[in-house]
Amino acid sequence: MSEHTDGSAAAWMDGPLAPVPDETDAYNLRVTGTLPAELTGRYFRNGPNPKPGEPSRHWFTGHGMIHGVRLRDGRAEWYRNRWVRTDAFTEGRPFVRDDLTFDRRAVQANTHVIPHAGRIWALVESGFPYEVTPELETAGPCDFGGRLTTAMTAHPKEDPVTGDLLFFGYGVFPPYLTFHRLSADGDLVESREVEVPGSTMMHDFAITENHVVWLDLPVVFDLDMALSGTSGMPYRWDDGYGARLGVMPRDGSGGVRWFEVDPCYVFHVGNAHEDAAGRIVLDAARYRPQSFASLWGGIGGAVDPAAEAARSESAHLHRWILDPATGKAVEQPLDDRSVEFPTHDDTRTGLEHRYLYTVGGSSIVKYDMRGASSAHDCGPGAHVGEAIFVPAAGARAEDDGWLLSIVSREGGSDLLVLDASDLSHTATVHLPRRVPAGFHGSWIPDSPAGA
Repeated sequence: MSEHTDGSAAAWMDGPLAPVPDETDAYNLRVTGTLPAELTGRYFRNGPNPKPGEPSRHWFTGHGMIHGVRLRDGRAEWYRNRWVRTDAFTEGRPFVRDDLTFDRRAVQANTHVIPHAGRIWALVESGFPYEVTPELETAGPCDFGGRLTTAMTAHPKEDPVTGDLLFFGYGVFPPYLTFHRLSADGDLVESREVEVPGSTMMHDFAITENHVVWLDLPVVFDLDMALSGTSGMPYRWDDGYGARLGVMPRDGSGGVRWFEVDPCYVFHVGNAHEDAAGRIVLDAARYRPQSFASLWGGIGGAVDPAAEAARSESAHLHRWILDPATGKAVEQPLDDRSVEFPTHDDTRTGLEHRYLYTVGGSSIVKYDMRGASSAHDCGPGAHVGEAIFVPAAGARAEDDGWLLSIVSREGGSDLLVLDASDLSHTATVHLPRRVPAGFHGSWIPDSPAGA
């Protein structure tokens, strides 16, 4: 099923979201501008890409395909794209078994790709991570020696101080939410259940130096939708569920402190930190109920006709300040511009940050959290992907480095490299094919041995 009821092509099978039909390799890519020699490594970006002729009920459910660009010493050595060969891809195995249990190896692995502890994992929030090689071949699923028994979020957070990777899994049956911690060496060393009232689509979370920040928001699992088979993503907005943010000590010394907030949804967190007064400050791309309903309908869900007026509205950068002393949350809209995919310097994860980088329309938008913003407009018809910050060696400022983003136009795509300090153009790597709009990626620098 890849069509609307009127016979038109589904939105995610046409235009900038349309999948590509095959895998390819290209070498010695053309570059405009000058690639910094210290950008030596790989840029990988993941996203859904159904096989040719394969039914697709929702943009989020296509098989994962990673697009990779290899940079070395000022050259763009290669581009290649590969499907992540999960059990669902290679064998067609169903995620839901006959006994209604889940096969967490039969997933799409289509949302993110990250490095940790010398390994590279393709992630989707419904199942286990899949390891891929630096050349994008699939090594196989990982459950950390059988210790991981839940799904793994596609948005884990690496603590820049300890090197630990913090993540969670959410489920449609109890336990609804489980917190996990990997050591810097990649061992699963901690798992603990977190009590929440029901199954929600918890796509992201945040960490601070001492806390985990949960987003328990009113997009809930609907069993009837799941059993009917009419929706690729059986989740819906529920006004009755409420909206709250939770603050949990990372060291296990206490339970979750919950803060009621205005109804909303968050796909992507920017960052969080603890301020001098001991409050938790959280920045994220926030959807109002109407804008979420419109977005969800536009990418394969059930849209509320009353929300049609909000169709052009996306998320807005928003701040919550959670005060343990008062038990109250203060909410602050930070901008009225529609943006998504907030990113930051990963060495500031969980710590106070000055800059966030987002995507808005055809632009990459940089926010100085002291009050200013600026944008790099990629021009008419450009579809701009998430911008990944890569710090310069010996960086003397938080924005001393580059932003990497795949920018697509009708018929072609480029890897754009901007100077993060002023959003000026540094280089463009011209890719050999159009890259569909996708989700998240990572810069994976070479090891000291230059692997």
